[in-house]
Amino acid sequence: MDDKTAFQKFKQNTIQWLHTESLISNSLAVIIGVLTGLAIVFYDTLLDFSHNSFFGTVSHTSRYFIILLPAIGGLLVGILAHFFINTRRYDIEEIIEATALRGGKMSPRNALLEVLASIISIGSGGSAGKEAPVVLAGSGIGAGLANLLKIHGNRVKILIGCGASSSIAAAYNAPLAGVVFVVEVILGELEASSFIPIVVSAVFATIVSSLVFGVENIGVASYEFVNPLHEFMLYLLLGIIAGLTSALLMRALFGTHKAFDSLQIHPVIKPAVGGLFVGLIGYFYPQVFGVGYDVITDALNGNLTLQLMFLLIFLKIIAFSFTMGSGGSGGSIVPALFVGAMMGGSYGSIVHGLFPDVTAESGAYALVGMGAVFAGTSRAPLASILILFELTRDYNMILPIMLACVVSNVISSSINSESIFTEGLHRRGFTIRKGREVDIMEALLVKDAMKHNVQTVSENKNVGALIALMQSSRHAGFPVLDSNGQLSGIVTLKDVRDKVGHDELEKTITEICTKDVAVAYQDETLNTVLKRLAAKDIGRLPVVSRSDSNKLLGIITRSDIVKLYDKKILDKVQRLQKMNPEQ
Repeated sequence: MDDKTAFQKFKQNTIQWLHTESLISNSLAVIIGVLTGLAIVFYDTLLDFSHNSFFGTVSHTSRYFIILLPAIGGLLVGILAHFFINTRRYDIEEIIEATALRGGKMSPRNALLEVLASIISIGSGGSAGKEAPVVLAGSGIGAGLANLLKIHGNRVKILIGCGASSSIAAAYNAPLAGVVFVVEVILGELEASSFIPIVVSAVFATIVSSLVFGVENIGVASYEFVNPLHEFMLYLLLGIIAGLTSALLMRALFGTHKAFDSLQIHPVIKPAVGGLFVGLIGYFYPQVFGVGYDVITDALNGNLTLQLMFLLIFLKIIAFSFTMGSGGSGGSIVPALFVGAMMGGSYGSIVHGLFPDVTAESGAYALVGMGAVFAGTSRAPLASILILFELTRDYNMILPIMLACVVSNVISSSINSESIFTEGLHRRGFTIRKGREVDIMEALLVKDAMKHNVQTVSENKNVGALIALMQSSRHAGFPVLDSNGQLSGIVTLKDVRDKVGHDELEKTITEICTKDVAVAYQDETLNTVLKRLAAKDIGRLPVVSRSDSNKLLGIITRSDIVKLYDKKILDKVQRLQKMNPEQ
């Protein structure tokens, strides 16, 4: 076989392999998107049925019975959780843990049971959102499909990411926000190979929920800047207040959670106690019951009074904290949007009353406040901006939304370094950043993960010999050495594709290799090296001496880092579980 034939066969096999991988990933993404879209529609139907079943009884009994409805729902959730789930409860925090700490392993059964618990909890008046259950549903579908097909490794995380993006996309008719939410909150970062299936999944879930079943966005009046010069500072101040409100919401939630953990009563009873407090609040202010989309819509359209909106800020925070802190089931995104809408609406009523000629109506500030409080609690400002844009389809307010979301994120982060999704993990000893446990990535060094025996190529060899070596070794890149055995560059499959024609197999490697090589040092942390790999969008780095940057000591690849990380994180998880079996 001549060099030209070898080259053609090599390129053909490579393209075929990539095509097959892409076809499989995207096909699975379509399946997950369609199934998740159907699951979200089914979930909404069951949630409506649950709400009607609980609150339909009020018309046939005393009005005071409404106080007991969240307690009854809480008792049912407590029974379900204690006798059937029987482990630590599932929400978005557990999805982050599964992808960052457990190699994508999660229990589809427990996810499904948690979804059922949320239908009872929210339907009976529990003050929580539906996004955590729907994300669990989508992620559970992805994890279940991975289990069924015996898929392992990074592809499991991709399938879970597909389910998560699909669920947000279908639930809120917001495919862009779904994708970005996965990047910012669930996985931390994405490679190109992961991004495409996650987008595909979100698109198909949106098609199913929106075009087939007619899921609609929140109806909002159109607003715009009245006086950009003056209102700019007002929206800046709104972002600051939103950041403080976000911190207050988180402190209330985790403070209540800690109080119920220390409460010496049976776990089955705790959600009922929390539900009773919610019922007492809801008797006087029923706006705190359930998800509260209708109340948010009223605030966005300027239909609520200043006094009511201001009061609902604190009542919703209390009701949400008692629902979730006591062991109820649901999510935090919609409560954050609710609190943000009430806070922004109150603020807008005040500034519009003081400066009616240079400010928009209160609904505009309610809209911006929604996104800002969500950004402050989730630490996902881009997802917050996009979900507001896709919910309203109104571009006129995008600039104040962007400003307030960023400012709120900064203020909230300065008060509490963790998001509402990672605080629980942090309290259990894990600090997650960009889908990795920071403490482990900072503790491990390059020398712990690098390979010392490196296959290299001489810069004087031709491309034909390089292709043969790639075929026999199945490696896609090699360090290049000069005649003195010093590192002179690195050559990869991409270099061959981009720089070599069919009749140029006699080119020397020195003509096509990359000379300006990014390198790693033995004493650098894996976190530092991983950031460098991501910044350069490459998969490997030669490891060189500090005293001589041309002296090759070894090589480190992204897979080397991931393998060592997975091993160390498993050791840490097992160690903490032995110390605290309830984890």
